[in-house]
Amino acid sequence: MATDLDGTLLRSDLTVSAYTRTVLRRLDETGVRHVIVTGRPASGCGFVFRALGYRGLAVCGQGAQVYDVDRDFLLTHTELDRAAAQAVVARLTRRVGRLHLAVVTSGLLGEFVIAPGFSRGDERELSPFRLVPNEGLWSRPIDKVLLRHDALSDWELAAEALAHCGPGLRVMHAGPGIVELLPAGFDKATGLSQVCAVLGATPSDVVAFGDMPNDVPMLQWAGHAVAMANGHPELRAVADEIAPSNDDDGVAVVLDRLLHEALPEPSTTSATG
Repeated sequence: MATDLDGTLLRSDLTVSAYTRTVLRRLDETGVRHVIVTGRPASGCGFVFRALGYRGLAVCGQGAQVYDVDRDFLLTHTELDRAAAQAVVARLTRRVGRLHLAVVTSGLLGEFVIAPGFSRGDERELSPFRLVPNEGLWSRPIDKVLLRHDALSDWELAAEALAHCGPGLRVMHAGPGIVELLPAGFDKATGLSQVCAVLGATPSDVVAFGDMPNDVPMLQWAGHAVAMANGHPELRAVADEIAPSNDDDGVAVVLDRLLHEALPEPSTTSATG
């Protein structure tokens, strides 16, 4: 069972409900493995791992990181070519005007580094974070660049970025106000497939949940694809079913139903005579 975090497993206030935690514990007791698959870097997932008592492997950074929670160790990690990313930003700025930028620094202790103008009051959701001048964004190795624009919608900005993206890079719309430049060659499906190979699972064994276009590869890879009611139309179009919204504990509602369908009812037969 694979779940995205923001907009999927997490409620809008970034909590996991008691009902969801109860269903996840019941699934674990039956031998079902829960794999978190998120765009957040591993360093930004600690509060979820702690809330769930999460163990084992997680896919982070849009698939660029496979993280061993128990050992606090990155099994895989892909950095972004900073020079190539700066070139895309320069071309895009000439086309659409001023961009507001942030980056995620590389490694196990990666953090969001935000330039002036990027913040819209949501920077604490990107924790850990720090504010630097624009030139300070490129001083350390990075895993991704986040783009925002004052006038363009997320989809307009993503389309422009894609048109100006060079080899070795890709563009992803990962959430409201989050358009990302990432290294090419991986996505949530590739990261999840690596974890499933370790677990001995095939796509037909997997139920996957998501809400945004960056979840499309994962849902297309999984045997059963579930989009959230609050999800993007592009994701709902590839889903096998639609769950209630994240604020209505949609992941838990679907898993609770699947659990009841999979497990036999307790026997009511008693011995007599």
